[in-house]
Amino acid sequence: MGYPKIKHVRAFVIKGGEGGGGADYHDQGEGHWIDNHIATSMGRYPEYRQSRKSFGINVLGTLVVEIEADDGTVGFAVTTGGEPACYLVEKHFARFLEGRNPFEYERIWDQMYFGSQYYGRKGIVVNAISGVDLALWDLMGKLRQEPVYHMLGGAVRDELQFYATGARPDLAKEMGFIGGKLPLYHGPVEGDEGLKKNVELIADMRSKVGEDFWLMYDCWMALDVNYATKLAHKCHEYGLKWIEEAINPDDYWGYQQLKKNAPPGMLVTTGEHESTRWGFRMLLDMDCCDIIQPDVGWCGGVTELLKISALADAKGTLVVPHGSSVYSYHFVITRHNSPFAEFLMMAPKADHVAPMFHPQLLGEPIPEKGRMKVTALDKPGFGVELNPEVKLYRPYEH
Repeated sequence: MGYPKIKHVRAFVIKGGEGGGGADYHDQGEGHWIDNHIATSMGRYPEYRQSRKSFGINVLGTLVVEIEADDGTVGFAVTTGGEPACYLVEKHFARFLEGRNPFEYERIWDQMYFGSQYYGRKGIVVNAISGVDLALWDLMGKLRQEPVYHMLGGAVRDELQFYATGARPDLAKEMGFIGGKLPLYHGPVEGDEGLKKNVELIADMRSKVGEDFWLMYDCWMALDVNYATKLAHKCHEYGLKWIEEAINPDDYWGYQQLKKNAPPGMLVTTGEHESTRWGFRMLLDMDCCDIIQPDVGWCGGVTELLKISALADAKGTLVVPHGSSVYSYHFVITRHNSPFAEFLMMAPKADHVAPMFHPQLLGEPIPEKGRMKVTALDKPGFGVELNPEVKLYRPYEH
C-alpha cells in the first residue's frame, strides 16, 4: 500500500506567558510543589536553592514539531527544547524527512543522529530528534488510522497502572495510585539537619499511607554517593522502595557503587536524563541500577526507546519511562518489562489529577483511580490534538 510522502516539517515554540505547563512542565507559577526548595546540584549556591527556576530550569520552553504529508495529514508532538531545538529541526533535520516515505523511520532517525553526531549525541540535539520522531509516529498512526501502540506490537495488558509523583503521596493513595514519589527537599549542603528532615518526611508519609503503599524519593541529580548511601539506609526502615537519580547522570561509576551500597530490597533507579541506546548500555552493562527511566521525549523518541527497552529486557532490567503522558503510555502498554507508569501530579498542591501536558494537548487521557483502560488510547496516532487556543510561534523557516 502506498502512503503519501512528507511534504513539510515545521517547528514552533510557545511564548508570551503561555509556556507554563505542557512539555515544559517545570515552568509553573509561584507556590507550585514542583519548584519549591527541591534539592539540586545547584543547591550549593544559596541564591539558587529555593527555586529551580532561579537558575533557569524553564529557559528553553516547549518545542512543538509538525510533520505534514502530501495529503494534508499532520502528525505532531511536543517536548522541550525551545528555539534552539526549532533551529535544528528547521535548518538541519528537515532535509532528512521532506520528500521521504514517513514509514522509513529507521533511516530518518539514523540520518538525524549521525548527521548531527559531531555536535550532538545528547542533550538538546537528542531532544529535537525525539520531537521529530514522536511527530513521525503520530503521523504514521494517523495515516494508518490506528493508535501508536498497535504499531508497537499491541497491548500486553488491558490497563495501565500508575504511581504518582508529587508532594502528597498520602493524597495520591486516596486517589488510587499504587505509590507516591516525593521530591527530595534537602541536599548535602544542608548537612545533617537537612538529612534529618528528609528522613522525617518519609517517616511521616509512611505513617499516613500504611505499610503496603510504595514510597520513593526523587533526588534530581543533587547528591553524592556518600550522602545518597546514608539517605538510603536511614530511610530503609520506613520502607523506601527506591532512590531515584541520586547523583550526576554522567557518573556511571558512582551509580555502580550506590547500587552496591543500597540496603537489601531497596531499588536504585535512574535514566531520566540519559539518552540513546549507548548511554543506557553504560547503565546496564555496569549494573548501575535496577530500573531505567528514559523519557521518550528526551532519549531519542519511540524509535530509540524500543532499542533501549530491548537492551534492558535482555538484562532483566525494568523500563519505567519518566512521565511523558501519552508518549510513554503507548509504549508501556506494549511491554512486559514496563509493568507500570509514572504520572506527574501537575496540580499545584498535588491534590487532584490534572492533565500532564495542559494546556497544549486536547484529548489527553488521565488515570481514574490510578488506572487507565487501554481503550483510552484507541484513537489514531497518539490520540491527542494541539490546543488551537495556545499560540504557536515559528522562529525559523527553511
